[in-house]
Formats: sequence, structure tokens, C-alpha cells
Amino acid sequence: MKNEQLEVPNLTSKLRKDLVFSPPVIQNASGIQLFGQTIKSIIYTTDVAVIANCDADAILAVYPWTPNTRILQAISCVANVPFLAGIGGGLTKGLRSVTIGRFAEEMGANGVVLNAPTSHKSIMAVSKGIDVPVFYTVVNNEVNLKKLIQLGVNAFNVAGGKETAKLVYWIREELEKEYPNFPIIASGGHTDASIQETIDAGANAITFSASSLTDKIFKKKMELYRSK
Repeated sequence: MKNEQLEVPNLTSKLRKDLVFSPPVIQNASGIQLFGQTIKSIIYTTDVAVIANCDADAILAVYPWTPNTRILQAISCVANVPFLAGIGGGLTKGLRSVTIGRFAEEMGANGVVLNAPTSHKSIMAVSKGIDVPVFYTVVNNEVNLKKLIQLGVNAFNVAGGKETAKLVYWIREELEKEYPNFPIIASGGHTDASIQETIDAGANAITFSASSLTDKIFKKKMELYRSK
């Protein structure tokens, strides 16, 4: 029997079988090599319970509050896969972003993420002050992509809402000649169709939210407990 005819065996345990699974369509993405590990599915969460019980290839730990070292430390304690740490870029910037970035690196972060309004000065400081890849969040087509790369950005994190796929396509067109293989991760939306559209547009890896998936698991468990 040839290997391609075999199904992938799934080993788990009675107590840890209810994982938060990433949408299977994400496996159609090319993936990104991050320190030797192939990353295709990236779960967007800071919930340590979800982080400890998911099948994603990596964690995207960004949130709407100023970066906190205690949060990063908690994530590093439970993450079994690489994680990308948000280090600000809006209200939190400059030396503070560099300091948090250094802390994240020491805690095991495999990359840091800067918000869309990060100044060029802050990007340069972060890229010089840490030794992990710098991801820059692109939210519209009003940024100078090539300038960001020259300043030290190593990958783009595209978060354009309903326009994400179009934004990814625009980035690929802009970088086609000089940076044809530049790494792009992007939010995939809530359906297989939207995820595939984002992959087809040129995203190497897809970020997905855990909230609805977690709710389904919780509801299923509670229904089971009530029935007993």
C-alpha cells in the first residue's frame, strides 16, 4: 500500500480530545517557515485555555490594550507552538515597544507584531533591538510597503476586514518584482470560501478567531453534563 493512500492517524486522549480545530481549508495555504517550522494556521487569541487546547500551528497574541509583560509570560507558559506577540505601535511605541519586544523574545516569542500606525522611527528601533521577525499590520492600501520592508519589517499581517483578500492581492501586485516571496499572513474570515479567497489572493498563512469555536465546544459539553 502506498503512503498517499493512508489516512493520517489521530492520537489523542479521553480528557484532551475536544480541541479547538482550525478550519481544514487553511491547509491549502503554502505556509511560512518560521525558525524551521511550517506555519499555516494561526489562531488569534490571548485566552490561555484556548492556547493550551488548540491544533493551530501558531498563536497571534494581539489585543486592544497596551502590551503587558504578564500577559506575554502567561502565554509563554501554556503555548505548545510558536507565538507572535503584539508589542504596540499606536499609543505604545518607541523605547517601550522595543523593551516589550525584548521581553517577548526572552519569553520565547517567535515574532513580534506592530500595529498599523507605528512610526518609521519605532519600526527601525524594534528591528534593530530584537532578534525575531517583525510583522507589520496592514489595514489599508495607503502604506508604502517597500519603505516598511527597508526599515526592517520581515512580514505583513493583513487585517482589512471584508477587504482583506483584495488587500492581500494588492500587496502581491506591489511587491511582485522586488519581493515576490515576501511573507504574508492574513485574516481569513468566517467561511471556507472567504479563507480560500484570501489564500488565492496570495496569503501564505491564515489567522482565525477562536471565539465561536470555543462557544460550540462549551455548549456541547454543557448539554452533555445536563443530560447526565
